Amino acid sequence: MSVRVQAWGIIAAVLADTDPAGTAVRQRLSNSLDENPGVPERALLEYLLETRRSDATMTDTLEAAKDMRLTPPALPPQFAEQLDAIRSASRISTLLENQMLMTAFQPIYGLEGRTVVGAEALSRFVSDDGAAAELWFAEAAAVGLGANLEFSALGSAAAAAKDLPEDLYVSLNISPTSCLDPRLPELFDHIELPIHRVVLELTQDIPEEEYLQFLSAINPLREKGLRIAVDDTHTGAGALSRMVHLRPDFLKVGRNVIGDVDKDGLQRALAACLVDFTDQVGITLVAEGIETVGELKVLTELGISAGQGYLLGRPSVRPKDWASWNTRLDMDGLERHLAGPGEPRATTRGTESS
Repeated sequence: MSVRVQAWGIIAAVLADTDPAGTAVRQRLSNSLDENPGVPERALLEYLLETRRSDATMTDTLEAAKDMRLTPPALPPQFAEQLDAIRSASRISTLLENQMLMTAFQPIYGLEGRTVVGAEALSRFVSDDGAAAELWFAEAAAVGLGANLEFSALGSAAAAAKDLPEDLYVSLNISPTSCLDPRLPELFDHIELPIHRVVLELTQDIPEEEYLQFLSAINPLREKGLRIAVDDTHTGAGALSRMVHLRPDFLKVGRNVIGDVDKDGLQRALAACLVDFTDQVGITLVAEGIETVGELKVLTELGISAGQGYLLGRPSVRPKDWASWNTRLDMDGLERHLAGPGEPRATTRGTESS
């Protein structure tokens, strides 16, 4: 059921009440509908907000209801879930209408060439509650606006990428379900970022029932130069089989693989196996979340192709930071940091990843 239909259901229930004590409440809701023609969910939310502000005698009750995620007393309790959805939809719609998001980029270093080869785009939201990006996307998906928010983030990232060095690829996060959206091929007709510079990084596993549909949707774009990245979240035999079939361009491994790889022999063996696997199937292996010099040194020795992490560069929304990624000063500084005081500078394979 859509949020709009749910809103009309709640409004109808409130207006159908004949209790004289609720006359003022019903009149406020009717006025809100008049002020927001055709947008019942906004009318309902504004009415609720106004009710909260004006009913001083109900403050304690309303605060308790808020803490318990219940509806205010003026509404039947069975509508609590629908009301939460309406509030969320209104928040996400406001965010989209006002373009309240921006893009941070984090560098991805090629370990062999010791230079930045790409950048991952990460959404940052201009909000008053400081909610993390993943919470915004989860909330949007829960009310049917997930694809809308994802495409808004993709457009924002593509626009910001004009300030990146032109030789870098740009990794954009997207859910497999949104890859089925007809807006995806249309996106490349409206952005200045060439498709051969774009890597779509899948944020979730591809649902088995959508797998063939996903391939049909994504393969025409790959033929034009689009590249795909997947992560190691799903490592079962079925997932590995589909990975071989999909043949992504990049496999990204996180802290569950590289954490303490310099101290844990099993972690090191796992990373080495993944290097062999990706070499054999022609996939670029990227280590995410590199935090220590020891981890970076071992990952470099193992032959992992590329990496990123706080050790190598934190996400930044400032173009001046992006422009400095490949300066000689940055490279020398990292090599000295890796070698340590009084030790010779590293001469093995690249010493930088992001």
